[in-house]
Order: sequence, then structure tokens, then C-alpha cells
Amino acid sequence: MKLKLPIIILTLTALVALPTLYANELPDLGDVSATVLSPLQEQAIAEQILREVAVSDDVLQDVEVTDYLQSLGARLVANGPDKRQKFNFFVVRDNSINAFAMPGGVIGVHTGLILSANSESELASVLGHEIGHVTQRHLARMLAAQKYDTLKNIAGLALALLVARSNPQLASGAMTAASAVGVQNQLDYTREHEREADRIGLQILDSGGFDVRAMPEFFSTLQRGSRFAEGGAPSFLRTHPLTSERIADVANRVEQMPYRQVADSVEFQYVRAKLRTTQRGVQAVVDVFEQNIREHRYTNETAEHYGLAVAYVLKSAFVQAEKELAWLKRNAPQHAMIENLTARLAVARNDPQLAAKQYADALKLYPDNRALIYGYAEHFLAIKQADKAVQLVKEKQSLYPDDAYLYDVLAKAYTMQNQALLSHQAQGEAYYRKYDLTRATEQMDLAVKANDGDFYHKSMVEARLKQLRQMGDDKKNKLRE
Repeated sequence: MKLKLPIIILTLTALVALPTLYANELPDLGDVSATVLSPLQEQAIAEQILREVAVSDDVLQDVEVTDYLQSLGARLVANGPDKRQKFNFFVVRDNSINAFAMPGGVIGVHTGLILSANSESELASVLGHEIGHVTQRHLARMLAAQKYDTLKNIAGLALALLVARSNPQLASGAMTAASAVGVQNQLDYTREHEREADRIGLQILDSGGFDVRAMPEFFSTLQRGSRFAEGGAPSFLRTHPLTSERIADVANRVEQMPYRQVADSVEFQYVRAKLRTTQRGVQAVVDVFEQNIREHRYTNETAEHYGLAVAYVLKSAFVQAEKELAWLKRNAPQHAMIENLTARLAVARNDPQLAAKQYADALKLYPDNRALIYGYAEHFLAIKQADKAVQLVKEKQSLYPDDAYLYDVLAKAYTMQNQALLSHQAQGEAYYRKYDLTRATEQMDLAVKANDGDFYHKSMVEARLKQLRQMGDDKKNKLRE
């Protein structure tokens, strides 16, 4: 992940000097002989990483792609050895073939990996492998075994991990401090870790109904990538050593398992087509999709037309986009991503009445689809109908009570209505769900001090402010223990 320069500087500083900015809030990890981080320490690292993920421009903020990955990950986790562990999946804007697992069940996946996967089972095999690293607590054990001063500051450590694990080239580059290289080298998985993660991953794949042969197929993808990629092996191989012995071990295990032919989901195909539109200039993307359709060079015709429709919308070629969507509605099964693109086209054409109708009709078919909920709410904000945005979010919020973005929408809508208390309250709840307790408390304090709001709302924000402050105190006390 190519974090913004100030964050990179902070990361490297954290690795070298371990600043004491959070010293009063974060734990000493204690005895260097400990073999594994405590659940509280893992949670602290995971929350700090998710806090950075929530604001990073290099994390893909596309709810359709994220929800697909989260759904795929949840299916795999449900068939894994630890169903109590909470997992969070996110997508990094990076063309390299990579995925990485962090303490606390945080797993990042590069767009390049999704595009390089030859099948959904192949993508699932990588996620299953990373889930195996988490459930076996490989990285947590390696971190706990490091020197005391390296682990003293979890905030700095979390940032360092995010850079080092998502972009191994950066961690070993000329701009990186020597101690950062040392940390990265010590956190590369061992052959034993890899074999165990492979074994867990294969079990998850099999139990989840995927094709277990996808794992050795992915190894072949990596080998091909290592031959043609500039600078050597794909990023995944820099932290996940791939040996002939390991490939043979996986192949032997697979041979003992029943053959299962598994078709890709249409979501996998649509998500890959959508991501392809971000890989180069829009005209070049259009040219590729048009040529593929013309020459029948595709694995899924409907996905190719969907990708072309997305590209046309990006190009503002609205007539062509409408033709592609018409083709999809004639030839493809009804799908939420097609309905959402239809509504997005109406928005792009500056037709608010048609956009409202498209969103309303689509939500009748797919009432819990977050992309449609987001799009409809954004539509109401754009045409200054704050009351309708509030009504929509309130209707749908019970489906996604931990969704920070829905609270962001409420904050904007209440601001339009000049309701300061409600706006600060909503913004505070958004920050809370972005793992930023400090800003959440600040916003709730502003809500308490706002001059508007009735007795009922003032009582609510005062109680919530007290609760947030107590959470902060409890967290400090627990981390000191």
C-alpha cells in the first residue's frame, strides 16, 4: 500500500525511534519470552490498522467490490477452524499480485491479485491461506518474539505492519530505514508457517465448496508472474516463500481429495470486469472490451458487456452505455450490479427524476444492497433533499448498524438542515465506527455544546459522551495491565 508521504514518514519514524505519542494509551508487551500476543494486543493493532485503512486513498472505497470480497471471506471463515475470530477484508489499489494477513483478522487484498486470479476458487485459495495464517496466529507469534522496544508502541507498529506487509518492496527499498528492513525480514513467514497455512487453506476450500485444485493453480500463476514481473518475484512471494517442496506437498494433498468442478459466481466476473476499467486510460479500456466482444475473446460474455458499460459511463459516452445496459437486460440474469449501474447512468446524465425511479425500483428488488442504498442517499444529498436522505438512512441503518458511511451521510444531511447537534452526533458515531475514539468523543462533545436540540436529544448525546469517555478510560487501564 503506497501510503501518503506523511504516513510513510511516521511509519519509518515509528520503526526507528518508536515515538511515545501513544505511550500512555498502549500496552507494554511485557516479557520478551512470551510466545504470542494477547487478544487485547492483537485487537489494538487491528483497530489501529483499520483506522488507517478507513482514511487511506490507496484503499479502494468501492462498496460493490468490498462487499463481494467480504462475502467471499465470510463464506471461507464460516468453514475455517476458528469461527469466533472476527475478520475484516479490504482492497488495496495496487497492480501487484499480493494479499496479506494482520493480527486481529485484518486481511488486505491487492486489485492485482483479483485480476490475476483465473477463477473464483483461485482467489478463494489465497484468502483461505491468509485466514490460515490468522487462525494459527503466525504473525502474532512472530511479533511477540521480537525485541521489547520494537513492540512497545502498538500504534507505530500497526503503521509499520501496514506498509511492510502490503508493499514488501517499500519495506526493503532505499528510502526505508535499516531497522525497518530488519523488522520486515523477521516477519517473513517460515516454511513451516506456509505449509500449515496451505493445509488450513485447503481444508477451508474443500469445506466451503470450492475447487481445491485452485491452490496449486495459483502457485503456477505466481511462477509465471515471477518470470515476467519487473524486479523479480510477485509481492506475495516476498513474504510467502514458495519452494518446490511446498508446491509438491500441496499437489500431493490435492490428489488425495475428490475432484470438484466449480463455476465462478457472476459477482466474481462482474467485480473483475469493473476493476479492469481502472487499470488504464478509459479509451484504452473501451478499446479492449470492444475488441474482446467483437472477436469473442472472453470467458464470460455478460461480464465483458458489463465492463464495457462501466467504461462507457466513465467516458461519458451515455448513448453507448445505454445500449450495453439494454443488451445486459435482454441477455443476462437480473442482478443488483446491473441495476446500480443503470441508476448511476441516470445520475451521470443529470436526470434526477429517472435516477430516483431507478434507485427506488432497484431497492424493491434488492432492499439490503449497500451500493444501491449509498447511491440513493448520495442522490438525495446532491439534489438537496436532506429530509429524504435522512429517511432512507434511518430505514436502512438497522441492516448495517456498524456502517460508518451511513453516519457520514446523516451528518451531511443534518448539516444541510442546520441541525448542529444531530450533525455532530452522527459524525461522532461515524468516527467511532472508523475506530477513532478520540475524534468520536470530540464530535459528541460538540453535540453536547450545540445550541439546538430538545431535551431528549441532549440527554442522548450527554449519555453517549459519558459512555465514550468511559470507553477511553477503560481502554487505557486495560492496556496498562
